[in-house]
Amino acid sequence: MRNFLVNVNGTTYEIGVEEISGKVIPAAKPAEVPAAVPAPAKVAAGTKTINAPMPGNILSVSAKPGAAVKAGEVLMILEAMKMENEILSPADGTVEEVFVQKGSTVETASPLCTIK
Repeated sequence: MRNFLVNVNGTTYEIGVEEISGKVIPAAKPAEVPAAVPAPAKVAAGTKTINAPMPGNILSVSAKPGAAVKAGEVLMILEAMKMENEILSPADGTVEEVFVQKGSTVETASPLCTIK
């Protein structure tokens, strides 16, 4: 039995893992990562495209084209696996375009909006 300390969201847990044998078991082949959805062709230099971090449904959109946003401001809420995930602005700027609306379904890396 080997003991390990694992930190999850600031809480430390001590876990014990039992060694079954000295044999090395090959790791499973990693799942293929879907190709990223390219950003719209008309995105200008200096514009940041915000992509969906995971597949899900858009519950609400607070970003409006032309609106000024601050870094960390909530742009929209993405529901994935029954959890609400806030999509935050990575930097200060102006929302150029919003590609989704409430009720939209998105895949991983789908463009959500652009900020300049």
